[in-house]
Amino acid sequence: MSAQIFHDSDSDLAYRAGWATRRIIIYGVLLLWAFICLFPIYWTLSTTFKAAPDVMKGNLIPWIDFTPKWLGLRSLGLSPETIFAESTVREEFLKRFWNSAIVALGSSTFAVILGSFAAYGLSRFSYRFGFMRNGDISFFFLSQLILPPVVLALPFLVLYKELDLLDTRIGLIALYALTVLPIVIWIMRDQFGSIPVELEEAALVDGSSIWGAFLTIILPIALPGMVAAFIISLVLTWNEYFFAALLTASHAKTLPVMVASQTGSQGIAWWSMAALSLAAILPLVIIGIALERFIIKGMAAGAVK
Repeated sequence: MSAQIFHDSDSDLAYRAGWATRRIIIYGVLLLWAFICLFPIYWTLSTTFKAAPDVMKGNLIPWIDFTPKWLGLRSLGLSPETIFAESTVREEFLKRFWNSAIVALGSSTFAVILGSFAAYGLSRFSYRFGFMRNGDISFFFLSQLILPPVVLALPFLVLYKELDLLDTRIGLIALYALTVLPIVIWIMRDQFGSIPVELEEAALVDGSSIWGAFLTIILPIALPGMVAAFIISLVLTWNEYFFAALLTASHAKTLPVMVASQTGSQGIAWWSMAALSLAAILPLVIIGIALERFIIKGMAAGAVK
């Protein structure tokens, strides 16, 4: 009897030791992955306060490896001694930041609205366009992402010149909405597909119209997916550089173009580039943290039916 008790006690201790070891390994891997993901943000933040020699030496820890300076923020007119003084650089930065915000928000909103309508139609009705059915039409939208942007450069440049849309925010909004529309359609198609059709049928029986059922019943349920699609579209359009550099000159230039302009024949102004990059990262980080629950719900939509 006592031998059995000792055996059970040893088994329990071995199980607890194995459980603790697995937990330590899992949390260790997660901490390592979190460090890998967050290190570029820390590097950008620390580089904002470094001088050129500190950047070249790879110094990492402030007040130990290097003495922080206001070089990055001063280059944008945002340091404590320049924030209240007139600064053309700060005005230029705010203009580019405002352009990025307007273009990204406008194109993402337009893409989510248009893509939601298209995805709802593809998930609820049967279409036929030549040999193409609903699945073929959905794949056609997704296939537009295969084309590299450089292939579309010349056609859009000629088209925008004819339409007088070069160096305009409305031109970028239309183009960006077109580029992220396939992603929105696929996300929302899965979202609407996971919602039972019986909910709409019950609303129609109660006297509601198709639009009424969509706006009052389906849309609130699909809201997490719409928010997730909006955030993904926002990230893609906010960070887009190629078309912004190609189709703008001065009025509609966005923040990524301003970041890239910190390189020149005299070298790279690392502190300025880091400060601009930090300004470009922070809004997306804040939005991601604030809407995290919607992102998780939206990305998981349709995974279990």
